[in-house]
Amino acid sequence: MKKNIAIVSGGDSGEYDISVQSAEVVKKYLAGENYAVYPILIKGKDWLYTCPHDNTYEIDKNDFSLPMIAEKIYFDCVFIAIHGTPGEDGKLQGYFDMMGIPYTTCDHVVSALTFNKHLCKLAVQSLGIKLARSVFLEAAGNIKAKNILQQLQLPLFVKPNNGGSSVGMTKVNKPEELSPALARAFDEDHEVLVEEFIKGREITCGVLKYKGEIITLPVTEIISKKEFFDFEAKYDPKLADEIVPAQIPEPVFKLCQETSAQLYSQLSCRGIVRFDYIFNDDGMYFLEVNTVPGMTEASIVPKMAQSHGLTLDQLFGMVVEEALAENKKG
Repeated sequence: MKKNIAIVSGGDSGEYDISVQSAEVVKKYLAGENYAVYPILIKGKDWLYTCPHDNTYEIDKNDFSLPMIAEKIYFDCVFIAIHGTPGEDGKLQGYFDMMGIPYTTCDHVVSALTFNKHLCKLAVQSLGIKLARSVFLEAAGNIKAKNILQQLQLPLFVKPNNGGSSVGMTKVNKPEELSPALARAFDEDHEVLVEEFIKGREITCGVLKYKGEIITLPVTEIISKKEFFDFEAKYDPKLADEIVPAQIPEPVFKLCQETSAQLYSQLSCRGIVRFDYIFNDDGMYFLEVNTVPGMTEASIVPKMAQSHGLTLDQLFGMVVEEALAENKKG
């Protein structure tokens, strides 16, 4: 008998469209003899399912069920494909925990921690992993660009503290560029992180767990054709080269995989998680973690999985089965 899987996408951030595209790919490869999939589009208070005949039904939030004309659908598992709030910051995870429904991402505590870049950096730093120097800012504070420039050296990256896909992020090369960059980031979030630029090569590693074993996917090098790997470059294949597997020194390749596996374990991650780094002659520096990485046809994790020898139907099926198995343990 097929398991009913809800694929939730959309959300309330600037990553809405990418989330919908990710969900389409998950639906395409997950649907089959093992799973009956139901794409659920979430936007604010509207949680909607549109059936193949174009009838639209609203989710019953009392138990996350789907009341349809002929029957009421209950879900065995939820595949969370929402990048940003409320699917990557722990809000939906807490709701599903209360409903007792398994889901495919980190739990609400880990999701909230890793979504907050500043808190995540503190946790990673405690494990002895190198990080860029940074300053954390809150909108309520008295923020002066000159004070930041006294603490950090240009160039700088200015980014919303809670967010993804480089939405609201700016690279600052000159002092006069800092104030507009701060304003842009604060338009996206009430907290902002300012980090020193680290010159080097950008690499990333995807990690998942299956049947209790942590699996590290091939390290990928990202070579942006823009000044940095911004939102546009992330989702336009013409604007960045993603080399899978990365053509980098073997010790760096192994260190990236080992560090990513360590972080996955130490941060108590679940599902598919991607860790981003910069490396140069001074070592490897942690950038950030993505607990709901993109799953579009142009996204990095699907390319990693295929390089590892996994088809996307295998990858998504492994994640769902692991979520179901973890729920049984709990």
